[in-house]
Amino acid sequence: MKLVTFTYKNATNVGAVIDDMVVHSTGNEDIPGTMISFLSNGSAAIEAMRALIVSGNNRIPLAHVKIQAPIPRPGKFLGISLNYAEHIAETRRDVPEYPTFFTKQSSCIIANGDAIHRPVVSEKLDYEGELAFVIGKRCKHVPLEKAHQVIAGYTIVNDVSVRDWQIRSPTWMIGKSFDTHGPMGPWLVTSDEITDPHNLNIKTWVDDELRQNSNTRHMIVNCFEMVEYLSKAMTLEPGDVISTGTPSGVGVKMKPRGYMKPGQTVTIAIENIGVLTNPVIEESSESLY
Repeated sequence: MKLVTFTYKNATNVGAVIDDMVVHSTGNEDIPGTMISFLSNGSAAIEAMRALIVSGNNRIPLAHVKIQAPIPRPGKFLGISLNYAEHIAETRRDVPEYPTFFTKQSSCIIANGDAIHRPVVSEKLDYEGELAFVIGKRCKHVPLEKAHQVIAGYTIVNDVSVRDWQIRSPTWMIGKSFDTHGPMGPWLVTSDEITDPHNLNIKTWVDDELRQNSNTRHMIVNCFEMVEYLSKAMTLEPGDVISTGTPSGVGVKMKPRGYMKPGQTVTIAIENIGVLTNPVIEESSESLY
């Protein structure tokens, strides 16, 4: 299933995309209204949504709704750095001895079609097309061979990075967490529909120029290994989002630099998942108190 968080007539709910329609769960007591609650209900919610799809009821044209990020405010939004060999090569850095994770603040998340803001304080705005997976079960100390059982599904993330602010701190958090710098979506494809998350073509365009062209088989640490590693340290919870790193072709390593500029559009496509597209605009300098 392609699970979505969507807004229709000023109400936000959970649904599923079938062709050009959204199957909505409004009024269905067996289907919670937020994606985190939906995932927390496990197989009961999944089966209730499947039954609703089969019924043919509760359908709205996709063109009439606003698709939000599938997980608008996850409890954890984590990324892994330097996880593709070719990206490590272009950065001229060593392969990390251990997986290196950072946090993106959930306030940076936006949906497919929403605008990425080039910040007032920097012009070094970069894209990073990435596969992300979403946790579906509360879990700790997950063995590698069972890690696939706790992944609810997969989506696309643009790990937008403000490069000069990123390198100011060893944690990278601020440079990865500017407002609007976490595009996610367009939906969450349930894991039963992804035969192998480690063999998916991934491409990124800026306008019509193909910048990144790779496959998730080139990840150094795969999704299941990430679950095993992270769950040794922290309890993973339904709705937690882990972005799996970017391949080569980022703007900072182009000559001249290929930073995103207002007026451009960045598009990321991942095989069997979909397409995430966001325009770039200038951030307003207006203060908010």
